[in-house]
Amino acid sequence: MQSSDHAPTSEFDYVYGHAVTLDLIVCGLGPAGRALAHRALAHGLAVAVVDPAPQRRWTATYAVWTDELPNWLAPDVVATTVARPMAWGRHEHRMDRPYAVLDTVRLQSSLQLSGARVIADRAVEIARERVTVASGATLTARRVVDARGLARAPTRAEQTAYGVIVDASLCAGLDPLFMDWRTDNGAPIGAPASFLYAVPLGQGRMLLEETCLAGRPALSGSDLRARLDHRLRCRGIPRTGEDSVEHVRFPVQGGHPSAYRFGAAGGFLHPATGYSVGATLLAADDMAMGRQVWPATASVVHQLRKAGLRALLAIPPQDLPLFFDTFFTLPPATQRAYLSGRTDLGGTVAAMSSLFTALPTQLRWRIAAATLAIAPPAGNPASRPPGVV
Repeated sequence: MQSSDHAPTSEFDYVYGHAVTLDLIVCGLGPAGRALAHRALAHGLAVAVVDPAPQRRWTATYAVWTDELPNWLAPDVVATTVARPMAWGRHEHRMDRPYAVLDTVRLQSSLQLSGARVIADRAVEIARERVTVASGATLTARRVVDARGLARAPTRAEQTAYGVIVDASLCAGLDPLFMDWRTDNGAPIGAPASFLYAVPLGQGRMLLEETCLAGRPALSGSDLRARLDHRLRCRGIPRTGEDSVEHVRFPVQGGHPSAYRFGAAGGFLHPATGYSVGATLLAADDMAMGRQVWPATASVVHQLRKAGLRALLAIPPQDLPLFFDTFFTLPPATQRAYLSGRTDLGGTVAAMSSLFTALPTQLRWRIAAATLAIAPPAGNPASRPPGVV
């Protein structure tokens, strides 16, 4: 039987027949699903993937901390590396942790699916060993994993961003920014907060993105565009009118840890930061082989991160710069534990405790109440590091 990234129609009936026993079916071909299928193929499993548009090209910008890059990933997928990204609350901070911006085209092409049975259809019903697709056919395997991401819903907090890709020479003197909460974006006092994210993409390009970390509802793209335009004018960075544009909008709530879900759908998205790509790349091998990816410690960390999102949503917009000033003064290892320690229960607890202790008194009670879900969280949008999903 012929194997390729895009299976011919004649192969469709063969896959749905009994000539092949599939080990794994992956539903969804975003970064999580494609990485999972790629690693399963690398381990010799018989794999099928189901996606309504398997040839669709990714356009988002993805970034990870360099210590999250698995050793199996092709080195050339890293477009640029920022050794010590800058963060601003009310004050400047240098983060002692290298940050990698990925080449989206190379990342997608490196996660090859040669040998997989690619089904261009929409999964409408998923069980542990069976998938029914929109055409009415049913596909079976020893294991089925849902990697379709999260659906938007009014009850779910979201992250939003509006960005432009500009000639890096126009940004002379602008350091790469993990987040910049300074108030030169023209937002009125007391309005929902947003920050600037600025990273080099390679080939003389720079992404400048005004971002909303989490909101229910989140800031709209038009609001973020107006703020970005205002901020860039204040900093003397011209717009040509021909810049490529990036739009970001996705839920940060709704993931459920499971051996049968992966990526955002499976709880790998950090609800208080929006990061997921690094976590899914690191876990792809274990998930592909059916090994434990949700030990008890990871499940507790997941709950603590959800509590962190409630706290973030409860912070008044004018206090968010102060909150992040406090976070970025924590030791690098403590920051890393909170940002990336998906299974590090001790490190996560220590990070949250250290942050709470270091915060000014006026924020502690509000954060404590929201973290413990004593009262419903306020609907204040915050901000997110863009493009990192």
